[in-house]
Amino acid sequence: MWFRGILVAAVAALVAWGVHVAVPAIPLLTMAIVLGIVIGQIPAVRPALAGVLAPGLSVAAKPFMQLGIVLLGLKLSLVDIAELGWVTIASTVAIVLLTFVGTLGLGRWFGLPGHQPLLIATGFSICGASAIGAMSGVVKAKDEETATPIALVTLCGTLAIAVLPLLWHPLGLSAMQFGHWVGAGVHDVGQVVATAQIAGSGALAVALVVKLTRVLMLAPIVSVASIVERHRLDDRALSPTDADTPGAPRPPIIPLFVAGFIAATLVRTLVPLPAQVLDAADLVQTALLAMALFALGTTVNLGGLLRTGGRALSVGLISWAFIAALALGAVALNG
Repeated sequence: MWFRGILVAAVAALVAWGVHVAVPAIPLLTMAIVLGIVIGQIPAVRPALAGVLAPGLSVAAKPFMQLGIVLLGLKLSLVDIAELGWVTIASTVAIVLLTFVGTLGLGRWFGLPGHQPLLIATGFSICGASAIGAMSGVVKAKDEETATPIALVTLCGTLAIAVLPLLWHPLGLSAMQFGHWVGAGVHDVGQVVATAQIAGSGALAVALVVKLTRVLMLAPIVSVASIVERHRLDDRALSPTDADTPGAPRPPIIPLFVAGFIAATLVRTLVPLPAQVLDAADLVQTALLAMALFALGTTVNLGGLLRTGGRALSVGLISWAFIAALALGAVALNG
């Protein structure tokens, strides 16, 4: 039964890849999300998405997402990150933490429902839709809670591709400084590539290493969220009102896919893997994430978002401007 949904997600990933090949400025994963959002708005298709295709799309959105995040660890070499220097590393970590805490508080202040503040904070501070998918799996967020953050991080990341290059020369940044700014301030890895590549291969290399330093923060932040969720469920189980009802399953202290991500990072750092292995892992990881993000995109209800998403949009735009400003400050700090 699940095969049909996975097949649809695979075809969508191929279409997104074709668009990316034809127009390299469009990141493949961003295109996969947009394709899912567009298809999710077609009234004639919605019954199939919620019916016969739902089991397969659920497999794509969750297990495929988690496996893709594990393979993402093979992109990270701690040696490359260490070569950035302690000032760049410390400022990058500070940007992630400040953006995460600031966006989380902003979302709660705006009264966003459920896990939306946490998911938006995770996506905007770490690595876009992939991070949202990872966090939603840990806190067991509902599809409707995940859909709005996915739409917001896609919108703002696409906005960054258009806006940041226009500010490059007016801000007086060198190519390397521009790459640093993009890596520290743009959400998704694909969006970083699309934005930084216009400044040359050197800027792109800097942007990717800074960006992957942010990705490394996914493991501790998701693990802390898992611990908080465990305590919340424990408190609920001890509550007199809930004492007679079975509690929800407690998430592990370190989710299995996060442990896999850490293990993959250590393998990449310590083991001299052949280029063919890394290329194959990159291909599989991209395919899995493209299918997962398409599946998540199909859950976005743009009509409902436009009617009720004004507060969420405000949080997203403020967070986007906040991280861009922090990242620009980090560039100035590093000279």
